Amino acid sequence: MSTIRSICVYCGSSPGRGEVYLEAGRALGRSIAASGLRLVYGGGTKGIMGAVSAGTREAGGKVMGIIPRFLMNTEATESALARLDELIVTEDMHERKHRMFEESDAFVALPGGIGTVEEIVEIMTWAQLGRHRKPIVYGNIDGFWNPMLKLIDHMRAEGFVHTAHLVQPLVVDTAEGIVPAILDAVEPGRAAGDSAVIERL
Repeated sequence: MSTIRSICVYCGSSPGRGEVYLEAGRALGRSIAASGLRLVYGGGTKGIMGAVSAGTREAGGKVMGIIPRFLMNTEATESALARLDELIVTEDMHERKHRMFEESDAFVALPGGIGTVEEIVEIMTWAQLGRHRKPIVYGNIDGFWNPMLKLIDHMRAEGFVHTAHLVQPLVVDTAEGIVPAILDAVEPGRAAGDSAVIERL
C-alpha cells in the first residue's frame, strides 16, 4: 500500500431518510480535511455527496469532483461545481469510475443506492483480481451496510469469494472513525481511532 493522499467517497446523491446520513457525510468531509487529505468524489452537490464535499471544503480541505457530462444538470449546479478545487468532466460512467480509481489511495462507501453498491463492489472485485491493495471501507452508519456485509459473508461461506485474503474491507461504524482506520491500515500506529467499531470483514 502507498501513502494516503486522497480518499474516494462513494455515497448517495439523495439525503436518505433522517439527518444521520447527511451529518455522517459532513463529518467524514471534515475528518478528511483535518488530516490534510484530498476528497475525490462523484461531483454531485446534492444529498450525501454534497454533504461530504461541503464538510471537506468548509474545513479547508481540497475537493476533486469527477462527474459525467450527462449528470451535470441532474446531480449538481454550475455555481456549486465552480466552488470545487478540481472538476473533471467525463463522457460516461466507465471513464468516471476509472479516473476516480486512478486519483484515489483509499475507498469509502457511505450509505447510498444501487450506484454506490456497484462502485464499491467493483473496487472489491479489482482487489480480488489483484489489481490493487488500496484500503476499502464500509462506513456502516446506523448499521446501513449490515445486509450487504451479511451477503458477502454468505458468498464467502459458499465458496464464491476467491482469494479472500485480498478482499478484506474495513467496517467502521462512525464517520469520525473512518480516516483513522484507513491511516492505521497503511501505517499502524499513525492514527488512533475514536471509539468506533473497526473490524475487517
